[in-house]
Amino acid sequence: MKHCLLIISCFFAASLFSQSVTPLPPLPSKEQLQWHEKEFYLFIHFGPNTFTDREWGLGNEDPSVFNPTALDCEQWARIAKQAGAKGIILTAKHHDGFCLWPSKFSTHTVRESKWMDGKGDVVKSLSEACKKTGIEMGVYISPWDRNHPLYGTPEYNDVYISTMKELLTNYGKYFELWWDGANGEGPNGKKQVYDFRRFEDSVFKWQPQLVVFSDIGPSIRWCGNEKGIINNTNWNLLDTAGFKRGNGGPPTDTLNRGNVNGKLWIPAEADVSIRPGWFYHPAEDTKVKTAQTLFNLYLQSVGNGGNLLLNVPPDRTGQINAADSAALVGFGKLRADAFKTDLLSRSTLSTNDKEEPALKNLIDNNNNTYWASSQQENSEILIDLPRKKQINTLVLEEMISLGQRVQSFTIEFFDGNSFQPVYRGTTIGRKKIATFTKQETDKIKITITHAKAAPVLRGVSAYLINTP
Repeated sequence: MKHCLLIISCFFAASLFSQSVTPLPPLPSKEQLQWHEKEFYLFIHFGPNTFTDREWGLGNEDPSVFNPTALDCEQWARIAKQAGAKGIILTAKHHDGFCLWPSKFSTHTVRESKWMDGKGDVVKSLSEACKKTGIEMGVYISPWDRNHPLYGTPEYNDVYISTMKELLTNYGKYFELWWDGANGEGPNGKKQVYDFRRFEDSVFKWQPQLVVFSDIGPSIRWCGNEKGIINNTNWNLLDTAGFKRGNGGPPTDTLNRGNVNGKLWIPAEADVSIRPGWFYHPAEDTKVKTAQTLFNLYLQSVGNGGNLLLNVPPDRTGQINAADSAALVGFGKLRADAFKTDLLSRSTLSTNDKEEPALKNLIDNNNNTYWASSQQENSEILIDLPRKKQINTLVLEEMISLGQRVQSFTIEFFDGNSFQPVYRGTTIGRKKIATFTKQETDKIKITITHAKAAPVLRGVSAYLINTP
C-alpha cells in the first residue's frame, strides 16, 4: 500500500508542474530522493587506530591510547560545509569494537579512555556541531566486534541491537546508517551469524527516515570499489534475491552498474579516502589527494548518477589536518566555479517530438518541473544558443521520481555545416555529467536513442569547466 501511495503522490505532484506521466517502477522512496540530492558528504574514520597507526585494530588495544589533545568537531563540520559536503558519517564503532560514545553495553569505549577523564562523547560532540553548522549526520556501526566477549554467540545480536538503540535514540536524527559486510573472528575465535532482519526492523522502528547502506541495501548499495568511481552505465536498480552482505554480495561489476531490470531501487554510493588509508597516519600527510583529483572523482561518481562519500580522517589532535583541509576547500571552490554559469541561459529549445511546450522546463532551474517525450526512441532536443560559446560539459538529469528510463543517448554540436557527435552515453539517472573536448558551437542536439519507456528529463545545462 505504501508503494502505491508513493506512485500516486509522485504522479500527482509531477502533473501539477508538467505533463502527466505514468511512473515506471521501481521508484525511489521520499528518503531516497532526498539522499540523491545530497550528492557529496564526508566519512570520518576516527578511533584507537588513529593513535596506533593501524587500519584494522585488533580489539585488545588499551582504551587509554585514545586521547585526542584538541578534539574539535565544529572544525570538522565547518570544513565539510566549506567543501560543499551535505553531511558527515562517523565511524561510531569500527571493527576493533571501540565505541566513540560511553556505551552501557561495552567496556571498550571513550569512558575507559584518558580523554576528558572518561567523560567525553565524540558522537554527542559531532551531533551538536552538525546541528550548529547546518549539515546532517550519519553513523557507521560495525557489526564485527573484535573486543566484545559475546561476539560469536546468539546473545551478541542482542548486544548489537542495544548499541544501535543507544545511538539511534539519544543523539537526534541521522540521514544514513552505514553497514559493511566484515565478519571476522572475535576475541573467542568465533564468527558471528548476524541477524540482519532484526537489525533492519529495529533501525527503521527507531528512525524510519534513515537510508541504510550495505552491499545490498536495503536503501543504497556499495559501488563495488573503494576508488570513488561509478560506472558510466549506472542503473539505480538492483536484484538482491539470493545475495547477502559481505562475501555473499553481488559481483562487483553488478554493484558498479546495477541491474537494468532490477526489481528494487537501490542506488550506488562511491566511497573513497582522501588519503591512501582510512585512518590517519602521519606518514600520509604528503599523500593527500589534490583538489583537482577530488573534482575528477566527483565527475566519475556524482557525474555518473551516484553519490560520493569522501573519507577525511582527523589526526591525533582530533582535528582535520591542514593538508586535507586545503584540498577539501579547494575542491569545493573548483566545483562551485565549474557549475556557476549555465551557458544555456536564454537558449531556444525545440524537438522532433510533439510534446514541445514543456521543453522550457529543461532550463528553468526548477527540480519539480520536467519535459516528457511522447516517443521511446530517437527523441531529439535541439538547443539554439543566442551566440557561439565554448563548451566541454553537458549535465543531463532524469526525473527519477518517475523512474529511470534512458538507456543510451548522444550529444552533437553543429560545426557550421552539420551536426558532429561529441559524446555517446548510456544511462543518465539522477545526474550525468558528460565531459568532452572543448568545442565552440551555437547549436546542440541531444538524442535519446534508446529508453525503457518514453524519457522524462528535468534538466539540461552546459558549462566550460577546468579539466586536467
